This record gives sequence, C-alpha cells and structure tokens, in this order.
Amino acid sequence: MTNCDTANDGFHDECGVFGVLDHPEASNLTYLGLYAQQHRGQESAGIVSYDGDQFINRRGMGMVADIFQKKDIKRLSGRLAIGHVRYSTSGESGLRNCQPFSYEYAHGGIAMCHNGNIVNARVLRRELEENGSIFQSTSDTEVLIHLVAKSSSDTTEGRLKEAVSRLEGGFSFLVLTEDKLIGLRDRNGIRPLVLGQLDGVWVLASETCAFDLIGANYVRDVEPGEMVVIRKTGLESHKLLDNPSLRFCVFEYVYFSRPDSTLEGVNVYQARYGIGEQLADESPIDADMVIPVPDSGVPPAMGFAARSGIPLQMGLIRNHYVGRTFIEPRQSIRNFGVKLKLNANAAMIRGKRVILVDDSIVRGTTSRKIVEMVRAAGASEIHLRISSPPTRHSCFYGIDTPSDNELIANRMTQDEMCSAIGADSLAFVSRDGLYRAIKRPCSVHCDACFSGEYPVPIEGLERKNPPSLLRFNSKKR
Repeated sequence: MTNCDTANDGFHDECGVFGVLDHPEASNLTYLGLYAQQHRGQESAGIVSYDGDQFINRRGMGMVADIFQKKDIKRLSGRLAIGHVRYSTSGESGLRNCQPFSYEYAHGGIAMCHNGNIVNARVLRRELEENGSIFQSTSDTEVLIHLVAKSSSDTTEGRLKEAVSRLEGGFSFLVLTEDKLIGLRDRNGIRPLVLGQLDGVWVLASETCAFDLIGANYVRDVEPGEMVVIRKTGLESHKLLDNPSLRFCVFEYVYFSRPDSTLEGVNVYQARYGIGEQLADESPIDADMVIPVPDSGVPPAMGFAARSGIPLQMGLIRNHYVGRTFIEPRQSIRNFGVKLKLNANAAMIRGKRVILVDDSIVRGTTSRKIVEMVRAAGASEIHLRISSPPTRHSCFYGIDTPSDNELIANRMTQDEMCSAIGADSLAFVSRDGLYRAIKRPCSVHCDACFSGEYPVPIEGLERKNPPSLLRFNSKKR
C-alpha cells in the first residue's frame, strides 16, 4: 500500500535471486523461480539471459506476472539466465535500478544481481567516481561491477574475489558470464543463498521454495564467504573471503521467508510454529480464542493455540488481491489502510476474549489500528502476543526498516507500548526463547534489530539514517 499511513509501518522484504545454467528453458525456469519468491520483493523484477551471442534483458516495475508475457520469455532465449525481484533498500525505486544489470567490458559480457546491502557502498562509489567511473543507477549493486572492471586479475573468479574483498555488509550475488553462473555470499552469510539441481543442472536461489516449484532438489546452502562457479562441466567451490563466520538473519525465520522454505537446515514453518509454542509457555493468558494476524502470524498462532489449548479461529480475514495503487478516501473510512488488507469477523469475535498473534511491532501504527478494528468488532478483551523480541534497532544489511527513533520499542517500555496500542496485555517472545524454538544458538545468527549487536561494523553510519534509506546524490555530499 503506497498511499496510507500504515504503508511504512513494518519491515519490508528485501530481494530475491534465481539463476540456472545449461538448461533449454533457462528463462522459463527463472520466471518460475522469481514467481515463487515474489514475497521477497514486489517493486520490480528482471531476467537476463545469454543466447550464445548476446545478453538479453527484460526488466520492469511491478509484479513478476505483470512484467513477463509469453513473448518476453520466448525472446529471452538461451541456456543461461539469472533473475531478480526487488524491494529497494539502497537507491530509489525506478526502472534504472531494476536488476539484473548487464554490461559489456574489456573481458566480455557480464550480468549480476544482488540481495542485501553493502554498508560501505557510498565510500566506494565516491572513490570510483573520483577515478573516472560513471554510474548508470543509484543501486549499491553497481559498485561491484565497477570494482570488477578495474581489477587486474586475468579471470572472472579472480576479479570477483578481489572486488568482493572490499565490500562490507550482508549480501548474496549472482553473476552471469558467457559460460558461467557464479553465486557468492558474504563472510557472515547474513543473506540466504541455496544451491539445487534439476535433472543434473545446477540452480541457485534465495529460498528453497523456488526449487519446489520447478521440481529441483535442494542440495545445500552456499557457505558464508564461499563462491560457487558453475560451468557445463560441473561446479567448483572457492574460498572467497577470509574468516567466514555464519551470522544468518534470524528474521528470515520470523517473517521474510516463505513458510515452506528450508534455510540453514531449519524449516521456516516449523520454526514459526515452535516460536508460537514458546510464546504460549512464556506468556500464558486465559482467553476464548487465538487469532492470527495473516499471513506470517498464522504458524505461530497455531503453535500458541496447540500449546495453550485455546481454540484457533480465523477472526481476521485477509484480502489477497490488494494492488499496488488505489483511490484512498480522506477521512470518511476509519482505519482504511488496515481494512484494505484485513477485516475482522465480528460474528465470531463479538463478546470474546481474544489473543492476537503477530510477527512483530515496528512503529506500532498498524498494531494499534488492528486492535481498534477488533475492539470495534466487539471483542471484550484483546491480548497481543508477538512472535519476535521487541524491535529496537535498524537493519543495515538489506532490510528496509525505520530509523531507531521511529521504532516504538526503542522509545517506550512494554507497558507504555501496550497502552499506546490499546491492548489489554502485550508480550513478546524472549530472545532466548526465540532460539530455543528454532533450536539453534544465537551465535550463528544476526539479530541486531533486537539486540543492537551488529556482526559487520557500522561505525560512521548515522543510526537515524541507515543505508537502507540513503540515496546516492552528489548534491548532498
């Protein structure tokens, strides 16, 4: 929703990537892979293929199904392709920032796309511009191609290794050349990247749900600091970055990834269900029903209901057909922005004590409006339960989040938050409880949005204006 006051109240999905080499339907598979990962970015999408002679590019604003028609997939011929769905976390929304990017340089053609955020992109960009580089976009992704072009190494792998060694942040890149598909991941593995096979052909994606749609088998996650190079002759693994140490984004389990995906050995649905069980153990309350806030609140609500013995009811109904734009009334419809997506089933709720289960609270605006809507539907009590710890800090690694001082948990106590939102009680799963639920130690995860413990240094970055909200603009330098 782009025109209402709840549009920015929440974490926004970052990006998704997909790539395949040596398949006669490479572009069609890439289209399907992007379709399966549409939840990771609804702003724009693109596919680049190589037909043996040239790179062919189709990019556009909007959803995958709206951008690509049969004629587009037919035109994207060849046995090699990569694709990208985008939500802008660096650089403004616009066609020039749609990925994948493709270029011709001294060593031939190359295309690339990226999920994540390069936290030192501004410094690198300024250095490159001072040395004559001309940028076509405001995306941090383009920094890598300029570093690759300036490398003195005589192989693509060497040029990538030299260039990536200068990057700081959380990222997964796909790179396509005339005969190779390359996947690489930051040294902390903050952003996901998985490897699969389809009838002997290698495929790469952000999530395993993309493999399920095309019938590919999941093989493994690309390791932190690893570069996989795929040729027709097979796959090679290279150590790309020194001192790798897994710090996978824990919010992938809480919200971002599709429930049917498995990442770093953890099934997302099972993780969310387990968090709901843990939440019921930590913050029990007597009530008549458990109601999930769709969609990411459904698995934890199921876990909460099963553990507590309180019936699960779909008291909030989601409209799955909300478009990107709409005509918004001024003041005539109360809570219009929330009601466009959700509606309370008053016949079920009236007179009931309700437990609402949601994945997170960011600014608090949406939570307050949902509580108001459920109260107006006749609920006698509303108890809000959140399947993540309080979000007190901005993300710097590829998730578009508000600044620290806009986060309600950063400026209010839990009791103050409960009062501001209008609930009868409010509880979050504890940080320790979160990791007990997903059965993994906190030491292999990034949870900086909860703890403020950033695995990649962010010194010199303004907390009130994280890179996800910065725009590259020479007039402001």
